[in-house]
Amino acid sequence: MKQFFNEFAANIDTYIMFKIKEKTAKLEDELTKKNRKPISLAMGAPTTKPPVLLIENLKKYLDEDGIHTYSNPKGEKYFIEAIQKRMKNRFGVDVKSSEICSLLGSKEGIANLLRGIISPNDIILIPDPSYASYKEMVKVCGGISYSVPLTKKNNFMPDMDEVFNKLATEGYDKNKVKALIINYPNNPMGASCTKVYLKKVIDFCKKYEILLISDAAYADIYFEEKYKPSSALEVEGAKDITVEFHSFSKPYSVTGWRVGWVCGNEEIVSQFAKLKSTIDSGIFKALQKSCAEILNSKEGDEYIVWANTEIKKKSDYFVNAFKNELGWDIDNVPTATFYQWIKIPPRYKSSEEFCDNLLTKSGVVMVPGTAFGKYGEGYVRVSIVCLINELQEVVKRMKEDGFTY
Repeated sequence: MKQFFNEFAANIDTYIMFKIKEKTAKLEDELTKKNRKPISLAMGAPTTKPPVLLIENLKKYLDEDGIHTYSNPKGEKYFIEAIQKRMKNRFGVDVKSSEICSLLGSKEGIANLLRGIISPNDIILIPDPSYASYKEMVKVCGGISYSVPLTKKNNFMPDMDEVFNKLATEGYDKNKVKALIINYPNNPMGASCTKVYLKKVIDFCKKYEILLISDAAYADIYFEEKYKPSSALEVEGAKDITVEFHSFSKPYSVTGWRVGWVCGNEEIVSQFAKLKSTIDSGIFKALQKSCAEILNSKEGDEYIVWANTEIKKKSDYFVNAFKNELGWDIDNVPTATFYQWIKIPPRYKSSEEFCDNLLTKSGVVMVPGTAFGKYGEGYVRVSIVCLINELQEVVKRMKEDGFTY
């Protein structure tokens, strides 16, 4: 029945994580019988419980009069005010209420913004490797994705003027470039960038009148104060050309709640809010209230510190075990996120071949780097959100099954 969809939506690809989940489910019984029950290192979703205060407040607000009625799609006053305070406390950024809009998660927000700004054949510059959904979001709107290579050679901070010139030499129309998406800290690599680089990117976007879309979903997952990620809005004049997306999902372990916000350029945010009002009716008010309270609380900040400490322990274990027990070549150790981006052994022809072999033989689920772009070939993404004993079991199985480097 594809004929009922437009040409773009009809050819959209299934999200890679769902593909992997389906494949793993088909093999689960077989793997379990040979003592290799699947262990997933694929999905980028924290498995720890959310902060106690967040849960208790949600329960409390469920009994409040009027809580189950429609909310404001732009965000209730208390929610917007909490975001203003958070942006000031965390990033030193002053944001007016008119420069903020609530989101049903940052994924929804980015997808709907692209829907609002893309005309057929407009070009969106996207990082490569990057979050797998960016490309499909652009495709379904009739736009064209152009890869911005993030490599070790450019320290994951590419020269945008070089990218722009290359685009032109390949026959693309510079005037059709509508926006640039950046994502620091990055999914899938965990790579971060400097504030100096953010300024360069903003200067580039101003020069060519390109909207900067900053996906800061992982901004609060970092291991040391010296590596604390910055907001693009910290750069003077950034609001002239920038909108930034934030999420509660990762820092507070509430991926299923779907709560986030966008802030930045007032005109873009206001127009986006109008678009949103035709699509949804806002976030459930009980969620807004509980999230507003955790955002600037002592309990919320302590939870983030604790969660980051736990991720760092897993990261240290993973890197040491893969290097020392499996002889792996770990050439990039992230200072943020819960991802590891590692080279596959040279005997494999592709990252997909390696992941297939690892799953069918050891029951270990990783994601091939090509799921995140053409520059991901030769790598796999590992999400270390599982329990430490599961990571230990992964290393044990890989050692027994011959998955040394």
